[in-house]
Amino acid sequence: MRYRRLIAKFGTNLLTGGTDHLDSSIMSNLIEQVAQLHQQGHEVIIVSSGAVAAGRQKLNLSKERKDVPFKQVLASVGQGQLMNKYEQLFSQHNIIVAQALLTRSDLIDRAGYLNARNTLLALIELGVICIVNENDVVATDELGELTFGDNDNLSAMVANLVDADLLVLLTDIDGLYTANPQYNPEAKLIPRVEKIDTEIERVADDTASSCGIGGMITKLEAARLATASGVTVVIANGRKPDVLNQIVLEKNIGTIFPTRTSKLESKKRWMLSGLACKGKLIIDDGAALAIKKQNRSLLPAGIVHVEGKFERGDVVDVFDSKGSQVGCGIPNYSSQDISRIKGAQSETISSLLGYEYGTEVIHRNNLVLV
Repeated sequence: MRYRRLIAKFGTNLLTGGTDHLDSSIMSNLIEQVAQLHQQGHEVIIVSSGAVAAGRQKLNLSKERKDVPFKQVLASVGQGQLMNKYEQLFSQHNIIVAQALLTRSDLIDRAGYLNARNTLLALIELGVICIVNENDVVATDELGELTFGDNDNLSAMVANLVDADLLVLLTDIDGLYTANPQYNPEAKLIPRVEKIDTEIERVADDTASSCGIGGMITKLEAARLATASGVTVVIANGRKPDVLNQIVLEKNIGTIFPTRTSKLESKKRWMLSGLACKGKLIIDDGAALAIKKQNRSLLPAGIVHVEGKFERGDVVDVFDSKGSQVGCGIPNYSSQDISRIKGAQSETISSLLGYEYGTEVIHRNNLVLV
């Protein structure tokens, strides 16, 4: 079984059928597919949008108010409605469900990351299907660094968290197109994306939907994180018949993003998630080559610029001189120290700082490439 553990993300537009309320028939069909996979031995976690739409429906309110506190009210009312719907639908298949509401701040700390991971894995072991959503009641757009921003990125984080084999982003369109199919009749579906580069980003349509937050750009961001963590990603139309089973059987449906790496150990997946990133290092071309092609550590001589304020042991991103991310890692020195030793030879670290924590700024064992 190639895709034993999978994350299925259901977008708002899919769950509402493009309306302003949850569509029972669509949800019932999706849950029936998940139940079939569950019975076949697949391990499934659902990342579900729809709480705000469910709250608006319950309170019988229009879409006119869009301020964050009001959305939090709608999410608070709607979350219970959404879970009640899942509970009813899964009970028809004798499947127990659980709920997990996550925020970025829960996962920034390494211990919080591991606690969330252990809980989700324990639920899987018990045969419980967990419904995951962002905790909108406490996560606000004003605190952007503490929010996932949309459930596409949250689903990639969950896939990263539990070491999933497959992430399926189900929406109301067939996948990634060469142009927006709503406006361009010449637009063609792209069945496979080997690498998310600037050309792929260019063709992605970033128009937010009427109900949901994420456009195709956020799905590409999610695919980039997930594939770098060893997870295959598929974007597909959730209204297609038997779509989940077709994807698991590796039928040609939607757009597939094959994984770009083997499975990473937990610490490296946490680093790669970007949740705990505190700063940035810009390195020269020689250092980028040594890291990418020769599996070398990052030395102070290769560092050109330091951004942000971080301490020894924090997670930082590493970029090359052209602005492309090379990877991320855990440095042996603080931002203040690195600013003093950047460009210098390793043997001069002790004389420049008065102390030394090693000849490498980031050891290759604490470095993850993207």
